[in-house]
Amino acid sequence: MCGIVGYIGRRKAYPVLIDGLRRLEYRGYDSAGVALINEKGELNVYKSVGKVADLERETEGKDVSGHVGIAHTRWATHGEPSTANAHPHCSCHGNLALVHNGIIENYATLKEKLCAKGYVFKSNTDTEVLVQLIDYIQTHGAPDLLTAVQLALREVVGAYAIAVIDRNRPDEIVAARKSSPLVVGIGEGEYFLASDATPMVSYINKVVYLKDGEIAVLRAGEILKIVDLNNVECAHEAQTVAMNLGQLEKGGYAHFMLKEIFDQPDCISDCMRGRINPNTCEVLLSAVDTHKEKLAEAKRFVIVGCGTSWHAGLIGKQLIEAFCRVPVEVEYASEFRYCNPVISSDDVVIAISQSGETADTLAAIELAKQRGAFIYGICNVVGSSIARATDTGSYIHVGPEIGVASTKAFTGQVVVLALLALALGKVKGTLPEKEYHDTVAALMEIPGKMKQVLSENAFIADLSKMFTYARNFIYLGRGYAYPVALEGALKLKEISYIHAEGYPAAEMKHGPIALIDAEMPVVVIATQSALYEKIVSNIQEIKARKGRVVAIVTQGDTVIRSLADYSIELPPTLECLNPLIAAIPLQLLAYHIAVCRGMNVDQPRNLAKSVTVE
Repeated sequence: MCGIVGYIGRRKAYPVLIDGLRRLEYRGYDSAGVALINEKGELNVYKSVGKVADLERETEGKDVSGHVGIAHTRWATHGEPSTANAHPHCSCHGNLALVHNGIIENYATLKEKLCAKGYVFKSNTDTEVLVQLIDYIQTHGAPDLLTAVQLALREVVGAYAIAVIDRNRPDEIVAARKSSPLVVGIGEGEYFLASDATPMVSYINKVVYLKDGEIAVLRAGEILKIVDLNNVECAHEAQTVAMNLGQLEKGGYAHFMLKEIFDQPDCISDCMRGRINPNTCEVLLSAVDTHKEKLAEAKRFVIVGCGTSWHAGLIGKQLIEAFCRVPVEVEYASEFRYCNPVISSDDVVIAISQSGETADTLAAIELAKQRGAFIYGICNVVGSSIARATDTGSYIHVGPEIGVASTKAFTGQVVVLALLALALGKVKGTLPEKEYHDTVAALMEIPGKMKQVLSENAFIADLSKMFTYARNFIYLGRGYAYPVALEGALKLKEISYIHAEGYPAAEMKHGPIALIDAEMPVVVIATQSALYEKIVSNIQEIKARKGRVVAIVTQGDTVIRSLADYSIELPPTLECLNPLIAAIPLQLLAYHIAVCRGMNVDQPRNLAKSVTVE
């Protein structure tokens, strides 16, 4: 995934573009670049390997004038991180500059044809092929840049969000999207362009989310023009940006990840606001009310997601099966799209993605739709591709998540899945009235209990110092705690680069126990549950082999506290809701271990916030 920014208007473009790149740096940070057209009609392009700060140093003392420009922060797919491979890419004739997010799948074929026509390439990227193709079409009769882009994109196979400028047409930016997000911000006589709305919130509050196959022509002082590849005009409607500047700042925290961990009580309250009647303990989920029959009559639910969203789906499976008595399968979206799944019109597919742009999840949705399934989307970003591609769904409403390692999105997804299971269980009559109201009441108490867990931050920070030099971790849990173990292990891997694996605790004897020794920390989610005694037995087995145990226990526990080397206490809640509070100490443990190891917590190596390409 990469980040695109563009600006045309009365302001100096460079500060707007650099500010936008900083806000999009979570989308990629291998390299960055900017292209500007100055008042003389000169195209100035500056690029650097590394982060946006490196680009700023590269441009010091250079001509960054002009009121139109495009910029890019890269997460490498085709071609290693290098100045040559960084965007923007320019045409051979030096007139065009282009930035791109996505993958041009037939780039090799196009490149071979262009090489035969005398084009010379400076990079190893698929993106340079596209800008040279546009150049070729433009120099062979296309009347304007828009037409050249339209004709070029008709030859392209793959996913793209692009922005193109032409030094011979300094009054416009042409942008297009297919399977990769692109947003146009509308100001007074000016336009902004970006991969998401975050770079724009300082300047405007109205945006247009481009749809697949749409091309936007941005000209300062003129009405926004949006057409398709055949030049048919597309209707569009501006939407209000659903975020504020404060959500994009660290707010005094050392890292975005830490801020987002501490945001969770408020975020979960926002997620539930308007969806629970606190007086009657009733769930009011509009998607269920509107599509009651389709959802209630489903013979099966299939949940698809990737990474953290997949872990949330595993919890959703248990919630839906427990409350609705309908079978649920959970699939990796990346496998689902290629395994020829058995899907019918009686199925409901639940697609989960924080960004709403995950390529594999989008492809899974398209496959399921082709086979007649009803699609329910759960995502965070308003106007995202998944929100538009599904039949119905729910936003998690946790606000922008800047840290690459997902935290508040995970708990938001679990809350929405719990609300869905509760609402549907009520409709189907499979959830006893008392259990329904007790669970809703307990869910409303979760934000307060999250605050209690967060008060343990200093203790967890001290505890993390014990494990700074660990090379491996095992995380164990049973029932609802098993997906939490998987998520805790993933967080540690993502940001500290320590190898960690999550297992169902009962599976320890089927292989992982061979790894246990005095050098192997084992994190056990051991809160009160129907399987508590079995967890006690698992811990005794670990201690018998000199393993070091960090136990996540319920307040007042004495048995496991006496066995474990270290314990972190959680306030009591219903077993089915325990993942919402048990995830927090694991997030904090991963965070503090990574900080102790000197890692870049918000921007871990090789990772981007969401994967918008295969």
